[in-house]
Amino acid sequence: MRVELFPPESVTEPRLWVRHDQAFAMMLGPGSIEWGSQRSAMEKFDYAAGDLALCDRHQGEWVGLMNTPHLQISISDAALTTASDGANGKVELRPLRKFADRRLGALVAAVHTEMVAGFPSGQLFADSVEQAMAVALVNGHAVRNRPVQVYRGGLGSARLRRIKELVHAKMEDDLSLDEMAQSIGLSTAHFARMFRKSTGETPYQFVLRQRVERAKAMLRAPDARVLDVAVACGFKTQQHFAQVFRDVCGVSPTQYRQDFLDSEVICASETHAEITLRP
Repeated sequence: MRVELFPPESVTEPRLWVRHDQAFAMMLGPGSIEWGSQRSAMEKFDYAAGDLALCDRHQGEWVGLMNTPHLQISISDAALTTASDGANGKVELRPLRKFADRRLGALVAAVHTEMVAGFPSGQLFADSVEQAMAVALVNGHAVRNRPVQVYRGGLGSARLRRIKELVHAKMEDDLSLDEMAQSIGLSTAHFARMFRKSTGETPYQFVLRQRVERAKAMLRAPDARVLDVAVACGFKTQQHFAQVFRDVCGVSPTQYRQDFLDSEVICASETHAEITLRP
């Protein structure tokens, strides 16, 4: 998945764009864009924040008057093919100059927030969002629409154990969705659906929870530095670690450690008092 931010431009000469990957855009503010398959036959579209446009692939498009800020996201062929359950050849989507899709809009908003923050959540988050976008695009806008197959059941205990072992072994690494799927011999989309059915969590949520659990164990050591804990648990920055930890646990990492140490002191004092009072 490639993400590009386009600021608003003043009136410009139309230019020909040819895209060989599948891209779509979400408008970040109001404005207008001119589109057309021919320079002499361009049409102006007025947009509001949140409106989407699905770009034409391979066919050249004339584009001008881009005075609306927008985020353009390119989806890989691998993600689209996986989302269509292995369709032969490249998945083609119907181009749309302007449309609304609440699910896609929410996913793009999440990517925009991640981009502004410097992509602290890593590759697994990006892979998961790209796969979710691909599923939404294939189901809603594919030329040959093949709905995503619904699989019954979930992953067996051996496969779940293998995933847990992989996550713990690569806790400090930027683990990808494809790497997790390949470790148990499944396609990315199939793995993501089966994993959620088995655990009630997305792979990203699961990995994040495992990282926080390890962090909690490490923070119980009074001499552990928060930065060292963040790095050892796979977080790119201490700020991102603190934010995720607070979201999951309700307190900061420092406060969590202090609360734990205080409880240890209280337990030790109570034990000492009990021993002293024994006849």
